[in-house]
Amino acid sequence: MIEIDDKDHQLLARLADGLPLVSQPYAEIGAALGLSEADVIARLRHLLTMGVIRRLGLIVRHHELGYRANAMTVWDAPDDEADALGAKLAAYPFVTLCYRRRRQLPHWPYNLFAMVHGKARAQVLTQIDQLNDQVGLRRLPHRVLFSNKRYKQDAARFGTGLANAR
Repeated sequence: MIEIDDKDHQLLARLADGLPLVSQPYAEIGAALGLSEADVIARLRHLLTMGVIRRLGLIVRHHELGYRANAMTVWDAPDDEADALGAKLAAYPFVTLCYRRRRQLPHWPYNLFAMVHGKARAQVLTQIDQLNDQVGLRRLPHRVLFSNKRYKQDAARFGTGLANAR
C-alpha cells in the first residue's frame, strides 16, 4: 500500500474539480493549501512517479463547444485482427476514443469501439464511412449509435472526498 500524507490528500481532492482557469493554477492551488507553486508541482511529480496518479488530462466538454452529433461505432472484428484495426482507427484525428471490449453474446457481438464527435450528423457519418473504407471495416458487422442524452461528463472521483478518505 502506498502512503501519502494529508497535504497529498488535500491536493488530490482539489484536483478532482479540475485546475482553476487562471494563468498559474498550481500557484492558486498551493496558496489554498499553504504550499508554494513549486511544492505543488513537486508533489504531483512524486504522485505520478509513485503511480498514485497516472496522468493529468483534460476533459473537453464537447457539447458546450457545439459538438452535438456524437456517435459510437461498434464492429464485430475477428479477434486476431481487433488490435491492429483498433490501432488504425486510433490514428485518425477525429476518433476521440477507441477501445476493445469482450463481446456479450448472444445479445452484443461487438468488440471494437470508436467514438466520433461532430457538429453535424452528416459530417460524423461521412467520417465513419471514411473509417470503414480506409481501415477495411466495411466488411464487418457494425452499428452506429448516436448519443441522445448526456448523463455525466466529469473526472473520476474516489469516495466522497479524498481529503477524508483513508
